[in-house]
Amino acid sequence: MNHQNVNMESNNIKSEKETDLEQNNVEESVCFKKVARVATDWMLDFMFLKLCRHFKEQKFEEFNQTLAVFESMSVNSPLNGDRRAEKTLISAFLARVMHGKELDCRFDDGDDCVMPLMSASTIWPKLQDAVADGNVFKNITILLFVQSVAVCLEKDQHKSASSALKWFDNNLELPKNLAVKVATVVSQRKTYHPLLTTFSFNHLLASVQSFLDAYLEENPSDYLLKEATKAASSSKNCGDLKDSADEDTSETANISDKEPDKKLTKENRKKNLRTKRSLMSTKITNLWLPDSPYLKKPCISVKRLSEEEITLVTSPNKMEETMISRRRGKKKWTPGLDQCLIEGVKRHGVVF
Repeated sequence: MNHQNVNMESNNIKSEKETDLEQNNVEESVCFKKVARVATDWMLDFMFLKLCRHFKEQKFEEFNQTLAVFESMSVNSPLNGDRRAEKTLISAFLARVMHGKELDCRFDDGDDCVMPLMSASTIWPKLQDAVADGNVFKNITILLFVQSVAVCLEKDQHKSASSALKWFDNNLELPKNLAVKVATVVSQRKTYHPLLTTFSFNHLLASVQSFLDAYLEENPSDYLLKEATKAASSSKNCGDLKDSADEDTSETANISDKEPDKKLTKENRKKNLRTKRSLMSTKITNLWLPDSPYLKKPCISVKRLSEEEITLVTSPNKMEETMISRRRGKKKWTPGLDQCLIEGVKRHGVVF
């Protein structure tokens, strides 16, 4: 029996060595650059799926983090092709819609007047071939135009709304009736106009999401996602893992609720204009300067008590005695006091 076990173990070791040798031979026969390209292509597809997922769930910080990774990989990747360029355009479009209500955010270098949704309007026509439904394409085009003006009115920036209206008139072709209606809304400064509520920002997000769903159904790009799902489901410790992303999201939400609001001056707005390369930070850095009033902690002064004061505070009997002594009135004149007064007069006399 012992000889049989030894033989079985030796055979297993030989088979493992042979398998390793075969894998090494395969790796040597295939150029590593080709392997790296395939792996990079899978990772880019996975990052693209993560972007779409974070956009759907409206996880702002996670979206920015994934966007930074996707952007870095896309710039340094040797991969080319229409499909890759299309996904890069979609990612850029999603980034502008995601930051649509941040009027100080800038994606286009050299043009400070172009706000995020206006920049998204220039990318959207390039994606017309990727949109399966023509009505969805037309609807999103109108929503981008209306919301580019609406977000300015919501923040009481009427000059920005007027400049956005002029920019669309000069750069994009839109239905004249719609342009006239939006111009009327801007002149009347009606934030809750039926046109703005019909073509709302939530409606824009829902329409973009419907486009993404149709696009991902036609172009899954989920090979790495499927393999990672299989590996995660087969892992023994899978039940012990926690979704740290959800925890981080709740923590950032609590912190953002506690942070005080601060109005931006013109100088701060210029400093906070972000280009397409700086999308990670969306917080006002001035809040964390040493001289910031929001970092000043409350100060508590302590006064040292004397022994008598401590006794008065800690001793209830003493407090009662002092209260009684304070309440006492004038003493009554007694015969003894009369006798003392007479003897004093006899000895010292009366002084006038």
